[in-house]
Amino acid sequence: MKPLKILIVEDEIITAMDLQETLQEAGHIVTTTARTFQDAVKAVRNHPPDLALIDIHLEGSSADGIETAKKLLEIHHMPIMYLTANSEPETFQSAKETLPVAYLLKPFRHDELKMQVELAYNYFQFTLAKTSSAPVSDYLYFPVDKGHEKIDPNDVLYIEADGSYVKIFLANKKNYHISMNLSHLAQYFPTPNFHRLSRSLLINLNYLERLEANHLYLVNHESAIPIPVASRKELMNKLRVVRTKKSPLN
Repeated sequence: MKPLKILIVEDEIITAMDLQETLQEAGHIVTTTARTFQDAVKAVRNHPPDLALIDIHLEGSSADGIETAKKLLEIHHMPIMYLTANSEPETFQSAKETLPVAYLLKPFRHDELKMQVELAYNYFQFTLAKTSSAPVSDYLYFPVDKGHEKIDPNDVLYIEADGSYVKIFLANKKNYHISMNLSHLAQYFPTPNFHRLSRSLLINLNYLERLEANHLYLVNHESAIPIPVASRKELMNKLRVVRTKKSPLN
């Protein structure tokens, strides 16, 4: 196969060097070896890779590998491979939300890594081609009452995770409660106006009517939606806010 441009996100220097040597031996190009969330985001923006190999535990980083992967996927669509020493079921379930192409446990075997990278990328390309050839429509069809009901994505106010279900709230005050994972559903709302406010909330910024220090309000929706402290800065960066020196939103 053709050489791949691969991003390594690994906090352990020796492991990162071992990964880089293994991938280069297979003919691939390591674009960057990042140790933190910030380094990884910068690397993807400057040198978009074909694939990212990410450790879940990142010592000294502001976010773990799973949260890092979520952010990277917002910037650049690519296959994600996890390489970790953590085999706990909770971590694995959380990692599944990013739809990784592989989840490998440390210590890794060099030959296995080379094969998994090739298999993962080929599968990703096959899936991408299959999706690209699918019929295109401006509408989404949600599974409702043993059928599928047409919904205009532009009418969606926000989507909220509810255990193994999601609640979909529309501008006309109609709502749906369907069995689906929010991370899976979020891929059907790729436009910039849909913002992942938290792990449990996806909001349509086109309906944002009022913004306060810790809450926001959407059109035709009376209840305030809390803004997580960790998400406030990213939200503000997406909005054209007229700031004052004493603004509590700064």
